[in-house]
Amino acid sequence: MILPEPHQREQHPRDYDVLVVGGVGVDTIVPVDELRVPPGDSVFVEPLKDYVGHTGNGVALGWHALGLRTKFVDFLGDDPQGRMVLEHYARHGLDFSHLHSPHGTPRSANLVDPRGRRFSFYDGRHPADLRLPRDFYLPFLERSAHVHMSIIGHNQDMYEDIHRLGVTSSTDLHDWDGHNPHHRHYALNSDYVFLSAAAVHDRLDTVLRAIVDEGRARFVIATDGAEGCYLLERGDDTIHHFPAVRPERPVVDSNGAGDAFVTAFLHSYFDGQALKDCVLSGSVAGAFVCGSVGTHTEFIDLPGLRAARARAAGNG
Repeated sequence: MILPEPHQREQHPRDYDVLVVGGVGVDTIVPVDELRVPPGDSVFVEPLKDYVGHTGNGVALGWHALGLRTKFVDFLGDDPQGRMVLEHYARHGLDFSHLHSPHGTPRSANLVDPRGRRFSFYDGRHPADLRLPRDFYLPFLERSAHVHMSIIGHNQDMYEDIHRLGVTSSTDLHDWDGHNPHHRHYALNSDYVFLSAAAVHDRLDTVLRAIVDEGRARFVIATDGAEGCYLLERGDDTIHHFPAVRPERPVVDSNGAGDAFVTAFLHSYFDGQALKDCVLSGSVAGAFVCGSVGTHTEFIDLPGLRAARARAAGNG
């Protein structure tokens, strides 16, 4: 495998190691016996619980737990869910700034089965033409060494400034089908691209190569749950497969595993580690999250990550 050049910090000091743009909301977790609609018109489940969640939240809190100077910005509603978010971040000490959204705070309902598998219903309440104003995000972007772009739409006009300032960028396309133009915009404009293999198994090679060939990505990674992940680096014609690590705790909920993978992988990459070692970091962090109930309720810290990596490497 061709190893990457170590990620170099900016010569000028920055206030933030990482800026996360968009992607906070409240998840309602619904425990179910199976990921299917049962017969009849109702069924009793375990008590429903609400959690501060969504992808940007997971990335921001994940990096914060690993010790990176993290800034998070987004729209937020003036509603009970928005107040829940603000109280949650105050408890965690996460640096969060927001603009008021008259459309309210995004929500989702996540069905989770006994094996920890999930299916999510997002309400998509923000309109397609909503945008973060440039005078709001630019001061934060100018003070950041790296920016993570959640695929929520209202940040999509930021790339011109990101590229002009020379700030590196990452994104997670989640279960992109390889065609949807909304996701494609993020795929081709980001330096580090992550996605789930769920919707592109039969076209995995084609999709990964298109992201690298048509965009600016230095590498692209497709995670595939218990099957591990696939990595393609610019300049290397081979798509490399890495097996998943064995979870150290029983798997109870896979919500947030992809976000944990992204944060730990990039934390190691920012430290100049080889890509194979970054994959191990991401895999360990993702497996750790699957051992906690709910969305983004527990994050691995740096000592925990290092210890778990050492154990995983020893078991390999």
